[in-house]
Amino acid sequence: MSIIAIVPARYGSTRLPGKALLSKTGKPLIRHVVESISTAKLVDEVVIATDDQRIINAAGEFGAKAVLTGSDCRTGTDRIAQAAKILALDDTDIVVNVQADEPEMPGRCVDRCVELLSSGHWHIATLCTKITPAEAALPNMTKVVFAKDGTAMYFSRACIPFDRDHNQPVQHYLHHGIYAYHVGFIKLFAKLDSTPAEEAEKLEQLRAIEHGYKIIVGVTDYRGARIDTPQEYEEFAKRVAPSR
Repeated sequence: MSIIAIVPARYGSTRLPGKALLSKTGKPLIRHVVESISTAKLVDEVVIATDDQRIINAAGEFGAKAVLTGSDCRTGTDRIAQAAKILALDDTDIVVNVQADEPEMPGRCVDRCVELLSSGHWHIATLCTKITPAEAALPNMTKVVFAKDGTAMYFSRACIPFDRDHNQPVQHYLHHGIYAYHVGFIKLFAKLDSTPAEEAEKLEQLRAIEHGYKIIVGVTDYRGARIDTPQEYEEFAKRVAPSR
């Protein structure tokens, strides 16, 4: 069994076009992602899956492996499914899906997802971290609620759980966009119909829950630094500038 970290990276971005190749730090953003998750101890290989030759070329310049997928992928998971086919991965192999706009995702989080997936009869493993009530109210931060055994109950852009009476402490959790699953499940998932909650929230992990598949959620201290806007990229560039 092989364990592969795949980074789905499309060139187009509504709010930040070409962000995978932004390089004010001296490196393209996608390189930061690859270098950070390459510190994982359980992963055999890191691969970029993209729909754009420019990203393929950039990956070659810093020695990363990349595969060219179609431009018709609905989601990052669909791109992962295509990449798994191109790479001829076995159904028992484990893939860790790491977002291309998470340049500081540590390798230990990748390893944690692999460990979680292997800990029981789960279809998907993912991570979250504690956030404040004020942060939980922000729609750009995806929240997750999970059962005592770690099984995900729901993901939402809304504030969940909702503290109606404000008379007891409520902990909120930010969901990180990292997933581990077996290749066989990726193939199955890519064929599933979209579901009402998925379409409403625009969160593809809800498709798995609505179809009855189990997601295990682990809590990590990694705070996350996802880049969706020019301002967030500028903040990241300033943050890493001293290390250049």
